[in-house]
Amino acid sequence: MTARRRAASLVTAVTAASVASLALTGQAAAHGSMTDPVSRVSACYAEGPESPRSAACKAAVAASGAQAFYDWNAVNIANAAGKHRQLIADGKLCSAGNDKYRGLDLARGDWPSSKLSSGKHTFRYKGTAPHRGSFELYVTKDGYDPSKPLRWSDLERKPFVKVTDPRMENGDYVFQGTLPKKSGRHLIYSIWQRSDSPEAFYTCSDVVFGKDGGGSGRPAPTASAPTQKEIEAGAGKSSVEHHGHGDDKAETGAKVTAAAPASTPPSTRPAAPKAPEANTANAPQAAGAGQNLAETGGSGTTPYLAIGGAAVLALGSAVLFGTARRRRSS
Repeated sequence: MTARRRAASLVTAVTAASVASLALTGQAAAHGSMTDPVSRVSACYAEGPESPRSAACKAAVAASGAQAFYDWNAVNIANAAGKHRQLIADGKLCSAGNDKYRGLDLARGDWPSSKLSSGKHTFRYKGTAPHRGSFELYVTKDGYDPSKPLRWSDLERKPFVKVTDPRMENGDYVFQGTLPKKSGRHLIYSIWQRSDSPEAFYTCSDVVFGKDGGGSGRPAPTASAPTQKEIEAGAGKSSVEHHGHGDDKAETGAKVTAAAPASTPPSTRPAAPKAPEANTANAPQAAGAGQNLAETGGSGTTPYLAIGGAAVLALGSAVLFGTARRRRSS
């Protein structure tokens, strides 16, 4: 093998390794769940996946298994692309049609709930891997019966809150909305559709306006959101990524890599040097300096990885050029 061919082989191998490294290290997973009002999956995680306190969470864990609740922030569809109603069947809205979370679809009137009042409210959504996107919140119609499986037709036709790229405070998306006039037990359904990916996330939050009318015979327990300490304590048992933690093996998790596939048309490939600057105007508004929001389709390490990949390619080109020059000189 000539020196030039050896150099070309070396560059090819190094480049392939660099691309593989980008694909592995640059994975970005947007995860999260509603915490005010508290979602079913968040409430059961906060109670403890191994030994939940409430009857509803015990039943949900029995149906789904404890792992589903350690993965509380990954109730999603990787390729939703806004087609929520087409992809999720009636009776499976809370699990987003994912059998892993089937316990969340149990129809019962004693789910841990959040007490609400009609009028202005501050909503919070824990973003364990933040990304750009829009939130839509729907509430159930008057006459909602929690003892029956939730259907799309049980929700009001239009969202009562719709917001794009809300600000973040201490790891939470925070946005304002006005709760409609309701009474008794209801459910708030949230859809978080990413704008930098077709991935979407879904939550069911059981709420009570005034007196609990769930028909369970006694008031349901109050739902509590997991604390940061509880989130960190359970991260080791989660199979989804928590800001770099874990293997991102969630059944529904979308894997987004920093490297564009070779078959991607040039017009649709990420513009490596200027992408962060071009997207700055649409970035979620951080509460303070130093908030590390994931960039479009990548993580906070993406720019450094891109620079490293470019350096490898430049080095490879230099090796080839130098080899050619030596060949001509000799």
